[in-house]
Amino acid sequence: MPKRLRTSPLLAKFRSEEGAITVDWVVLTALLVSLGFVTGTMIWGRTEPVADRVGQYVGSRTVNDQP
Repeated sequence: MPKRLRTSPLLAKFRSEEGAITVDWVVLTALLVSLGFVTGTMIWGRTEPVADRVGQYVGSRTVNDQP
């Protein structure tokens, strides 16, 4: 009868597929968050000059305080 090699507990843990779906969700969530940061950065860079112009326009207007 051939001897069976005993696998180490660490190797058995790596071969186990238990918890694999959790890893999938963590990776997918990290990708979505990264995509959000990249998209937000691209949009922010293009809207900042427009926001500055709107701020200057609104700041140059006066308000009448008469009833």
